[in-house]
Amino acid sequence: MIKNYTNKLNNRYPAILLIALLLLIVWSGINPLHRFDWMIDNLLGFAFVPILFFVHRKFRLSNLSYTAIFVFMALHVIGSHWTYQETPFGFTLADWFGAENRNHYDRMIHFFFGFLFAYPVREVFLRIANAKGFWGLYLPLDVTMSLSAFFEILEAVLAIVIGGSQGIDYIGSQGDIWDAQKDMLLAGIGATLAMAVTFFINWKYNFGFRQEWRESLSIKGLQPLGEIKLKEIFRDYNRNHLE
Repeated sequence: MIKNYTNKLNNRYPAILLIALLLLIVWSGINPLHRFDWMIDNLLGFAFVPILFFVHRKFRLSNLSYTAIFVFMALHVIGSHWTYQETPFGFTLADWFGAENRNHYDRMIHFFFGFLFAYPVREVFLRIANAKGFWGLYLPLDVTMSLSAFFEILEAVLAIVIGGSQGIDYIGSQGDIWDAQKDMLLAGIGATLAMAVTFFINWKYNFGFRQEWRESLSIKGLQPLGEIKLKEIFRDYNRNHLE
């Protein structure tokens, strides 16, 4: 009886998180501080969440991954209600770190983007690309940092399209010319920390991980690629074409 209830709860867990996130989005949309910024901030979320929902039947992530994604999305939605540079908790962070005239909520969000998204990305690499050992840790870090850079570029493009003071406010750099670089750095630190924790857990408790780690760093293809592989490709193509 308890086992059946646990299985049902486990199967419904993604739906429960989705409903909670939708309720949070509705709350954030009630009298946000800046309606236009709220809409822009949630555009990607409105696109990403439905995609995640529709693919989960064929590719269901672990509850741990869904929880990590939910926590980040919840933090983002809360920030969109006030905008990152005016979220109340950000001023509390500023007091803790002694940063005058700087709301650090955006810094926290970028750190948690790396920390919370690296593991779901790892799960995708392990289950689809069959990444193992070193590559099962490095590739999630690489992709997470690339996504962080992509969002910074997209943010800049949107600011240019919006234009004027509204575009500058949307970026939310708060006068820091190195804002984008610091945001990407924090995302990288977060992702590195997540993968470091994953590494130490596997190294200590997963008895096959050490062998997997060594094998992942061994050379698989003895022949170089580049011009040698291109020559083989064109040779095979010409052979098949002539036949």
